[in-house]
Amino acid sequence: MPGFKDADMPYSQVKPAIRASIITTPEQALNVARELAQAFRVESAQRDRQRQLPLKQLEALFSSGLGAITVPAAFGGAAVSTALLAQIIAILSEADAAIGQIPQNHFYALEVLRVNGSDAQQRRFYQEVIEGVHLGNALAEFGSAAAHYRSTSVLPDGDSYLLSGRKFYATGALFADRIPTAARDAEGREQLVFVPRHQANLSVIDDWSGFGQRTTGSGTVIFNAVRVDGADIVPFQSAFERPSTVGPFAQIMHAAIDQGIARAAFSDMLNFINTRARPWPDSGVERASEDPLTIDRVGQLAARLQAGDALLEEAGHAVDRAQRHPDAAHVATASVQVASARAWTTELSLAAANLLFELSGSRSALQEHNLDRHWRNARTHTLHDPVRWKYPVIGNYVLNAVLPPRRGTI
Repeated sequence: MPGFKDADMPYSQVKPAIRASIITTPEQALNVARELAQAFRVESAQRDRQRQLPLKQLEALFSSGLGAITVPAAFGGAAVSTALLAQIIAILSEADAAIGQIPQNHFYALEVLRVNGSDAQQRRFYQEVIEGVHLGNALAEFGSAAAHYRSTSVLPDGDSYLLSGRKFYATGALFADRIPTAARDAEGREQLVFVPRHQANLSVIDDWSGFGQRTTGSGTVIFNAVRVDGADIVPFQSAFERPSTVGPFAQIMHAAIDQGIARAAFSDMLNFINTRARPWPDSGVERASEDPLTIDRVGQLAARLQAGDALLEEAGHAVDRAQRHPDAAHVATASVQVASARAWTTELSLAAANLLFELSGSRSALQEHNLDRHWRNARTHTLHDPVRWKYPVIGNYVLNAVLPPRRGTI
């Protein structure tokens, strides 16, 4: 597994198992993503069917340099646009939806670092990421009064801190070098602790059992008085007390994951129609691809896929503008644009997976090629931040000029 920490290293330091390549241009980032996606597509159906964790694939992803593409140029990164990042996440997700989701929290933590990290923290963590360090996450908890409330604590103990709590839906933590963890300090304010993965009293349990996104490693993380350095604690709550792009930046990657799932389902549907599908009875055609009803449904979905790409690009540019001008107006526009894209790709991914079922039926090809994984992946991932939360925010903004709430789900 990548990212093993040497036993004699201080607990505040992390180094990757393999030093990463350096990506310097947007064009290079896009080419690397496409090359990796081509490789990840191979046996993606088998990995889902047998729940084979993508260890080698993730090692390839983070050693390729893709993990550092959002690092600002001042710190040696490629500083790619959010629009391009969304395109890259969609490309990876089309090849393997689980692999596409795992880096989402990595880039999210880097955005929190950009917005709230000190200069010293930025220099240190950005350099680690350039060298190949993979960031996971431990944000969500079970049993709290509300989804945004966390009971995990990080409290002073001598010249360091002790982190205690239990997390779930910790996507990527199983594979990571550091696990950015949401925890409350002694004053009750939320911090993001960049915890080194391999150390005493920290357990990552592979107990994720969702019927979709089966290989994301989104299981449990337990912190039993884990010692952390104060330098690894980045302010978190304050990112939502003022206008910032942390929320829309997180959400556009989720929208891109759904777009990738939709593309994968559409591609497999076309392949099924052209190679294995039979025409409808009494349709008067010899091939299913000539059936006018099938042609109509495929055309409708093709148009919706193209619209999804356009919405992602437009939303990405809005986030980029808000990063340059992080005032209330720009951040609100970005949040609404991203919410629109997220709502669209949510419904699109489900529609594409449903149409695959509709046109192929419950035939052996679905099981033989594990085509049902697209519906399972779409249904599971689109529950991450339900679309029913998006439309009221969009409508209230358009109708009443009410700015969206500042949180990670909008």
